[in-house]
Amino acid sequence: MKYKILILLALTILTTATQAQPNQKNVFPDGTPMSGWFLDYSKVQLSGLGKQYVITDFGAKRDSTLVQTQVIQRTIDEAARQGGGVVVIPKGTFVSGALFFKPKTHLYVGEGAKLKGSDDIADYPSRPSRMEGQSLDYFPALVNAYGVDGFTISGKGTLDGNGLKYWEAFWQRRKENPQCTNLEVSRPRLVFIWNCDDVQVQDVSLHNAGFWTSHYYQCTNVKILDLHIASPHAPVKAPSTDAIDIDACTNVLVKGCYMSVNDDAIALKGGKGPWADTDPNNGENVNILIEDCEFGFCHAALTCGSEAIHNKNIVMRNCHVNEAMRVLWLKMRPDTPQKYEYITVENIKGQAHSLIYVKPWTQFFDLKGRKEVPLSYSEHITLKNIDMKCDIFFDIAITEYDKLSQFTFEDVKVEAKNAAYDKSIIDGLTFNNVVVNGKKIQ
Repeated sequence: MKYKILILLALTILTTATQAQPNQKNVFPDGTPMSGWFLDYSKVQLSGLGKQYVITDFGAKRDSTLVQTQVIQRTIDEAARQGGGVVVIPKGTFVSGALFFKPKTHLYVGEGAKLKGSDDIADYPSRPSRMEGQSLDYFPALVNAYGVDGFTISGKGTLDGNGLKYWEAFWQRRKENPQCTNLEVSRPRLVFIWNCDDVQVQDVSLHNAGFWTSHYYQCTNVKILDLHIASPHAPVKAPSTDAIDIDACTNVLVKGCYMSVNDDAIALKGGKGPWADTDPNNGENVNILIEDCEFGFCHAALTCGSEAIHNKNIVMRNCHVNEAMRVLWLKMRPDTPQKYEYITVENIKGQAHSLIYVKPWTQFFDLKGRKEVPLSYSEHITLKNIDMKCDIFFDIAITEYDKLSQFTFEDVKVEAKNAAYDKSIIDGLTFNNVVVNGKKIQ
């Protein structure tokens, strides 16, 4: 009897600990509890998306030599006219220019299906848009949703940007003018979702984007689940093919995704310029959870900037990093007022060139007549439970216009070719059980 009581007591303690652990860790860095929304990973089902509108039933042909923008758009429009439903891309390859989804419509890309972007920019007529922290007329993406609350993209198929022609044009222009901007060469994104609430993108592959792969702007409650996102860094580099750009959004969950692109994997954006914080088109990113992801080649797994004014309550956890140039990159832009705060990167394993990289980002610097340089702040930054091999452990250098404070490194184990660090750079730097090359930092 005594033995049974001890077993029962042990099970009670274990159950209590198991129940308590999620509550302890599911908290944003400023202490705000994560709502149940962040812990719900359920997938949308095709059967629950309403009436199905299969594009071949509306005249689309399984012919990868035809650009079929008009017939696919007619299918979307018909779904909207009849009160909504899901536009289905069946098995086969279908080429299209810019498509615009309407309220109460969804996109489903079936297994073995490929929606492939046209490589002729004329198939993406310019319209009001958002690029690189600017609101401007620009080329739309292959898949666009403007003001479509509840929009979903699902299925096991592929959205393929067919970007080679755009990449080659960019590198040719950069060869002619090394100072050319990203916007000088006309290129479409793969997915652009603007001013939409309750968005879910799941299971699809997003490959070979002409420009940014997926861009979410002014959205609330976005779930990005189990995507495979890839654009090459060889033999032809796919320039500026960020996997996921989060731009002035609130409540975003990125879970179970694979990302390997020739730029940043996940970039938090929101505006740039000396008065960016007063422009109503700009905004902050708040409450972003990134977990259970794998990062292949990328310039950084998680980046703040280069056009961002305020990022707060950002968590990246339980991820594996391989071939990344940086795990965490804080781009301190000297022509933009910035604040990056309450950012935690934890439970990360793998390999990268730099563990953390914090330096001024001066590309296309322009104060636009402002006499004083706006300040950039990064504070309450935590790296915890890290096991990495890096070339550089502490890749941080700042100017008088950058203020860093309250950085914490806890339970960090790193093998680094360059193990140097400079505590004077950061006001309130804490090392707690940090071991670099087998030596504990005191």
